[in-house]
Amino acid sequence: MELKKFVDTLPIPSIIRPKGMYKGRPFYDVCMIETLHKFHRDLPKTKVWGYNGLVPGPSFNVEKNQPIYVRWANNLPEKHFLPVDKTIHGASHNPEVRTVVHLHGSPSEPASDGHPEAWFTRGFRQTGPHFMKEIYHYTNEERATALWYHDHALGVTRLNVYAGLAGLYFIRDEQERSLSLPKGKYEVPLIIQDKTFNPDGSLFYPAQPDNPSPNLPYPSIVPSFLGDTITVNGKVWPFLKVEPRKYRFRLLNASNTRTYQFQLSNLRPFALIGTDGGLLSRPIKVKSLDVSPAERIDIVIDFSGLEGQNVILQDGFESENPTGEIMEFQVTKFLSCPDQSRLPSLLSHIDRIPLDKVKKIRRLTLNDSQDEFGRLMLLFDDKEWMDPATETPLLNSVEIWELVNLTPGIHPIHIHLVNFRVLDRYNQNGNLVAPFPADFGLKDTVLVGPGETVRIIMKFHPFSGDYVWHCHRLEHEDHDMMRPLKIIPSNRNK
Repeated sequence: MELKKFVDTLPIPSIIRPKGMYKGRPFYDVCMIETLHKFHRDLPKTKVWGYNGLVPGPSFNVEKNQPIYVRWANNLPEKHFLPVDKTIHGASHNPEVRTVVHLHGSPSEPASDGHPEAWFTRGFRQTGPHFMKEIYHYTNEERATALWYHDHALGVTRLNVYAGLAGLYFIRDEQERSLSLPKGKYEVPLIIQDKTFNPDGSLFYPAQPDNPSPNLPYPSIVPSFLGDTITVNGKVWPFLKVEPRKYRFRLLNASNTRTYQFQLSNLRPFALIGTDGGLLSRPIKVKSLDVSPAERIDIVIDFSGLEGQNVILQDGFESENPTGEIMEFQVTKFLSCPDQSRLPSLLSHIDRIPLDKVKKIRRLTLNDSQDEFGRLMLLFDDKEWMDPATETPLLNSVEIWELVNLTPGIHPIHIHLVNFRVLDRYNQNGNLVAPFPADFGLKDTVLVGPGETVRIIMKFHPFSGDYVWHCHRLEHEDHDMMRPLKIIPSNRNK
């Protein structure tokens, strides 16, 4: 079924409100439920899983340094509606439907981080070995930024996120508010995912790789997933009517596998003002941006002088294909008031970590491998998830990680607990290559290209305990490109 583009208006995710107070702090209650969602005018309603029944989930809007509590409850069925491979890590002897929520980009304490083995089933009847509590505590001590929350259950993350379990989490502060950036209705979240739909409107996800060998289990995990349809905020190829003025877009790539090269169809430049960890020091003028799964970008697009025109947000990697178009901006609204917003030359201050503070440099390889069925399995340092932890930094220590990609594919690498800075990039010949524009900001996820080495620097704080790091191509994360990260209390060595 060929779906017509740009016939549905872009929905804006609702803002969730606290239900009350808990331990003197705002308390939020969020329940994961199975429901029906209308992705497109011409599609029947589609079965999905949503936080509070919404796809994407409701957005959090919280203040810096004002902690909150969230109870994440699972009210999902006992059977998954997508194909579950029970041969991969975490899925073989555990309940089919398990969930746990990770606030991606947050320096959360271990009990609130959403560890993959802290999963729980409906009504908390069964829980994983790392499960500690039902109510999560978020300190919100990081800079103003856009985080996102999503499912992180071991062995089924790719399915649960694809089913709908994802949403945005904004942290605000006075420094950001003091800037004359577009705000209110001129600040628009864009959560981008690719999907494939069956003829009856249901979500399609492959039960086996293309051309499977006879010995593969059924269902069997696929090495990647690229949908043939693009959704933004839960709508297929939507449109947004805009005024001829500046808009701020908070963009999240929430796709399982797809990396986008975001650009405008008229190739008009726009401004990158922020990355995963908040505002840049200064705006960067760009014509396109490569954004891999889990990365967020904060951009300002100026529609001035484009009255009556339609401008398409597109994927430069796929610009000649149907999936190359993402959404349409229709510059058809009258200017409701003079545009007083502006791009300041200085946005924020980002502290740099002095190189003389580095206590350890780790060289970590990204490897191709095979499992017992001959399937592609991606690993770090040729180690699987269940191998003992080898990344064990001391609390408050500074390390440089050299991420060496020995595979022919791209990998967005996410490290829990920390924000990091990208130091430099080298190609497979050891030559220094130009940084990505987003490399100038604080990051929690970094794209590492084929044959590339990317060096990052970070300080491991403010908590010790059990965390993880992994590739955020979700099929890779589930099989088996994820490793434990154990932050050791520094007093152990005193």
